[in-house]
Amino acid sequence: MNLDIHCEQLSDARWTELLPLLQQYEVVRLDDCGLTEEHCKDIGSALRANPSLTELCLRTNELGDAGVHLVLQGLQSPTCKIQKLRLGPTAALLSFLGPWARRGRVAAPPARPGTPLTYCRLTAASCEPLASVLRATRALKELTVSNNDIGEAGARVLGQGLADSACQLETLRLENCGLTPANCKDLCGIVASQASLRELDLGSNGLGDAGIAELCPGLLSPASRLKTLWLWECDITASGCRDLCRVLQAKETLKELSLAGNKLGDEGARLLCESLLQPGCQLESLWVKSCSLTAACCQHVSLMLTQNKHLLELQLSSNKLGDSGIQELCQALSQPGTTLRVLCLGDCEVTNSGCSSLASLLLANRSLRELDLSNNCVGDPGVLQLLGSLEQPGCALEQLVLYDTYWTEEVEDRLQALEGSKPGLRVIS
Repeated sequence: MNLDIHCEQLSDARWTELLPLLQQYEVVRLDDCGLTEEHCKDIGSALRANPSLTELCLRTNELGDAGVHLVLQGLQSPTCKIQKLRLGPTAALLSFLGPWARRGRVAAPPARPGTPLTYCRLTAASCEPLASVLRATRALKELTVSNNDIGEAGARVLGQGLADSACQLETLRLENCGLTPANCKDLCGIVASQASLRELDLGSNGLGDAGIAELCPGLLSPASRLKTLWLWECDITASGCRDLCRVLQAKETLKELSLAGNKLGDEGARLLCESLLQPGCQLESLWVKSCSLTAACCQHVSLMLTQNKHLLELQLSSNKLGDSGIQELCQALSQPGTTLRVLCLGDCEVTNSGCSSLASLLLANRSLRELDLSNNCVGDPGVLQLLGSLEQPGCALEQLVLYDTYWTEEVEDRLQALEGSKPGLRVIS
């Protein structure tokens, strides 16, 4: 049974009413409910009294260090069987990634056993008791401490707790936690020793190229089976890309990589594309949104797209590709045998002229299912060209995203008629 309450300021009477349910349900989610330290004693008691409880979400509540300590005391009870503990949301990540945010993976994170602790005003002071829980539990599968100011010292304490833990951790999220390059040596050891680890999220931390260099030996460890690596806004340049490319070429297990918000430049894009052409790379999703790319990188991206048969999703939004870059990408994707399914080109300086290439692509390509053209300089002429292709029976596209795109009532009528005639097609605006 699940108890799911969101964005409701719980009165004392309402809280008293809910207390018995905390000791009965298997999943309890109380996100943004105005919970404070005062409520945490009851929550800790529920963790001790309810052996059926496996998931507890307390995101966006003012728990503070003292409140979290009370919750953690409950976690250390031998009767507690919690597998997923969430103490905060990833709102900053959602804001950064926008409407395509992880395409369901952020908006509704995978329901794997684990622990999110974000936006709960945690500091380094909470990390020692949390590390004690990590050492004491074997059931924990997911730990999320994102968007808390634990800093370098707190992250080091958590790393030590994980190093001493017997839990088979599958997901570790430390986004926007004030991590520094110095923390990457500890993270390297965790990645190398935790063979169960499948997802590592370190976005919005100033790791820099030096930190990436420290982290990569762990990623290259024979024991590492990491599938998802999120390094958005980590101050990485083309130099750090070189180290990551060694990982891409060597690790067939790595399927998802986000480098969004890093100043990789066209040189970084070239290095990534060359790695994606190597037989050891089987990456399926690459995010290089807001990476200071220009049309000059499109020749490398295009060559990669014509030869790579594993990449299914490419996020290129918020880069100055322009119509010339878009034309080059469309020519590549129009060739037989390309396998890309999702292409994001929002805010890429595409105009009505660029829509001509995209319209031709929609008729020539049989693999592409989702296309994002949000926030580009596209009006009626461009949208009409796209609709002309979408109306054709041979067009395989299933979703077109056009946020911040404006058209006349005439175009709107034609769009509605199209959606009525092709129920498998969604146009999101």
